[in-house]
Amino acid sequence: MAAGVTVRKATNVSLDRALVEEARSLGINLSQACEQGIAQQVAKQRAERWLDENRAALESSNAHVEAHGLPLARFRQF
Repeated sequence: MAAGVTVRKATNVSLDRALVEEARSLGINLSQACEQGIAQQVAKQRAERWLDENRAALESSNAHVEAHGLPLARFRQF
């Protein structure tokens, strides 16, 4: 398959009828809107999961910097 080609999967979803009707009246592509919303949620969940998985390391690093300063601070020119 060529680079940049996205494989699509037909999926059934249940949406609020009034919302769908309004979206259609505004010319909104429901498939694109759903895909964008799901992509945003996936990115949000990934970020939250990464933060949870790395929280201890981040806290340790922050504590080290608070106690000892930035490792290369003496070389900063700003």
